[in-house]
Amino acid sequence: MSHTPEESPASRAAHWAAFKRSPFLPATVLVLILAAAAALFAAAYTYAMANPTPHNIPTAVTGQYEQPRGKEFLTGMEKALDAELDLRPYGSRAEAREAIDEQRVYAVLDVAGDGRRVHLEVSSASGFSVAEVFTQAASPVSRATGIPVTVEDLRPLQSGDPRGLTIFYISLAAVIIGFVGAIQLSVHARGLNPAERIACTAAYALLGGFAVAAVVDWGLGAVDLPFVESWLILALTMFACGMVFTMFNTFFHRWSMIPTWGLLVLLGNPASGGAVAPPLLPTVIGRLGQWLPPGASVNAQHTAVYFQGHQHAFPFLVLGGWSVLAGGLFWFWRHRHPGGREPADAPAAPA
Repeated sequence: MSHTPEESPASRAAHWAAFKRSPFLPATVLVLILAAAAALFAAAYTYAMANPTPHNIPTAVTGQYEQPRGKEFLTGMEKALDAELDLRPYGSRAEAREAIDEQRVYAVLDVAGDGRRVHLEVSSASGFSVAEVFTQAASPVSRATGIPVTVEDLRPLQSGDPRGLTIFYISLAAVIIGFVGAIQLSVHARGLNPAERIACTAAYALLGGFAVAAVVDWGLGAVDLPFVESWLILALTMFACGMVFTMFNTFFHRWSMIPTWGLLVLLGNPASGGAVAPPLLPTVIGRLGQWLPPGASVNAQHTAVYFQGHQHAFPFLVLGGWSVLAGGLFWFWRHRHPGGREPADAPAAPA
């Protein structure tokens, strides 16, 4: 009976060298990366959004909130919410409502008659999930303390967007199409030179942003958008995300999808505050999300739609900053980008 001789070290080395040269090595690496990405994707969205919990909610207070009955009601609200209220006193309800419009607070608690009644003003447009938990907590606290409470929604959502998710969805579309468009340029238009690549990214961002806004507003009628402002926010979001992939592609080449996906999808979208308002996200994630393109896009779009006249510069600085940073790094190291073409030979001078 014959036995197969053991493989020699030289033979094993030859097999390993052949495996490294074959397409099976990157395929094996991709299998492992995709399995890890699936687990991280599920973990990131579940951790951030599956069980939204209040942490520290900026809340305006007016009237006799420092009276014993007022303090009793505020303490009851904190227990019912299982969260700390970041109480911010204002001299009048008009000033507190202005703070709502400026998105400095999420609700107003007006304590009147030495604490004999409370008027709770929420803002669904500031964050439907926050307004919902305030409204749900108010009635049990009123019964427990014996203090009547009335609830008013100062900034209700539009009828076609009853839970305030449309802005999150259109921003998500802008983020994903933004970097997927850059991926397709790197595959199908590999010969583009750096300036041409930036110009094409800007072109599909402008056209894509227009298409998203037109479908959601004119086509579906889900949200009445301030069209030009919303279009430009979507276009800037697409451009920033496209340049982020282009930047990573300059340094990581075929593996550039990994940091792009991690930054914009695994971290950026759950932390954006679009599906769950920032006060209900884990504290660090809620704060970090505003510095990333998805969070900045949601923030700018949210203000444009529901708080017209109160737009902030910060989200535009974030989107513009990512565009400049990514575009600048790509341009400075453009010789490393896997694309472009050699300049055409100059024509011969006439005799």
